Amino acid sequence: MSALATAFADARAQKRAALVCYAMGGDPSIAATEELLLALDAAGADVLELGVPFSDPIADGPVLQAAALRALSGGTTLHALLAMATRLKGKLRAPLVLMGYANPFFRFGVEAFATAAAAAGIAGAIVPDLPLEEADWLRTPLDAQGLDLVLLCAPTTGRARMEAIANASRGFLYAVSLTGVTGARTELPPDVTDYLASLRACSPVPVAVGFGIARPEQAAAMGKLADGVVVGSALVNAHREQGAQGAAALCAAIRAALG
Repeated sequence: MSALATAFADARAQKRAALVCYAMGGDPSIAATEELLLALDAAGADVLELGVPFSDPIADGPVLQAAALRALSGGTTLHALLAMATRLKGKLRAPLVLMGYANPFFRFGVEAFATAAAAAGIAGAIVPDLPLEEADWLRTPLDAQGLDLVLLCAPTTGRARMEAIANASRGFLYAVSLTGVTGARTELPPDVTDYLASLRACSPVPVAVGFGIARPEQAAAMGKLADGVVVGSALVNAHREQGAQGAAALCAAIRAALG
């Protein structure tokens, strides 16, 4: 199994949902991101999402938009993030997956990117603006390097397309919980239960739900409905306001709530 599949299998063996924790690469610096990833790993994250900052993050809400701008203002590049990942090889228990938009990967050169990502110990990539029909240009070189391309599914997706996305995704399937952008929410949509049940019924890979999950009680509720939960904006906020240890404390609290 791939590193991502193994992480979800290990969580399932412990009878709990996996915890996927997001960090914006380079916010506010590469050194700070290294410290944060190590802290989240120690606090119990099962998978680490490393955000690749981009100037037009169409799926991101205000918190992640601001984090991306801080990172870009500091000179963060995909090359720099891959160099950081290389330095962290062997130091992280949780697999590291890149979360970014198609343009930086395309500009890097997809063959070169796949090779460099594998050498850096990256487990795969999540690309929010990459539709199923356009995925092969990235999936093929990633497959060749043994890396997973994680696809996203929205709650507005019809059943036939839902099944097609699930069957094409590798590592896990990212279930977007709501129509809208990322960001902490006080409540999640009431129809998320049926949506996640439908996804899990047709998906050969684990289903992790993200967008809007910010508190331990929300994660616990979603963890009963999915194979994993993704927490992003809340951790970015905690890191901004309280540093790596503040984000780690939130990670630990959410991990404990999952069982």
